[in-house]
Amino acid sequence: MTGAKDILDAQAVNNFNLANASTTGFKADLAAFQSQAVAGSGYASRVYATASIAGWDQSQGALQTTNVPLDVAVQGQGYIAVQGPNGQEAYTRNGDLHLTPEGLLVTSTGQAVLGDNGPISLPPSSSIKIGEDGTITVLPFGAPAQSLATVGRIKLVNPPPDTLVRQGGGLFQLAAAGTDTAPADATVKLTSGVLESSNVDLAGAMVNMIDLSRNFELQVKAMKSADENAQASAQLLQPT
Repeated sequence: MTGAKDILDAQAVNNFNLANASTTGFKADLAAFQSQAVAGSGYASRVYATASIAGWDQSQGALQTTNVPLDVAVQGQGYIAVQGPNGQEAYTRNGDLHLTPEGLLVTSTGQAVLGDNGPISLPPSSSIKIGEDGTITVLPFGAPAQSLATVGRIKLVNPPPDTLVRQGGGLFQLAAAGTDTAPADATVKLTSGVLESSNVDLAGAMVNMIDLSRNFELQVKAMKSADENAQASAQLLQPT
């Protein structure tokens, strides 16, 4: 029974990864099974199964060239700092950036991108360039080509993975409540005109889905066999 239940939980994790196979910068969840001995009186051979999320795949997804100035991808390890739905600082690998009508720089999911002094707001301009270090340079409307102006810099961080917890929408936050925000890390670099795709192994996830389904069926058959054996034993023990 526990095996069937936890296989369903693992299937939910796998299906979550499949649903985000095309999400920019998504990191696949990792599920792991473990056997636990049943405490108490009885034979020591009794065990039950548990399944839990054992973290996420930190490998980088494939890079796709878009040549769009506001598309950026983090090189190697690191995150872009954004404002989470709860108002706290959060971190993402989603470099699909856009400008709101008010000039606020946001991700494709609507989180405001953070700079040195909070959310980044850009003035009306004819061109925008994001440098490797996150520096944003614009050419104001009507200004000559040499009148480039630096208007902000995207905050790039690289906190240890064990200090982060996963939130919804592909966001991460520091695990300890009330912990100061992660410091900016000058070693984290961006590539402009490129997006990082999801690192979900689509073929592997499909195979895993089939394997989990077959294992679930096996667990259900084992429960049916145990029930049939119990009924047969009850009949043998009935007085004649």
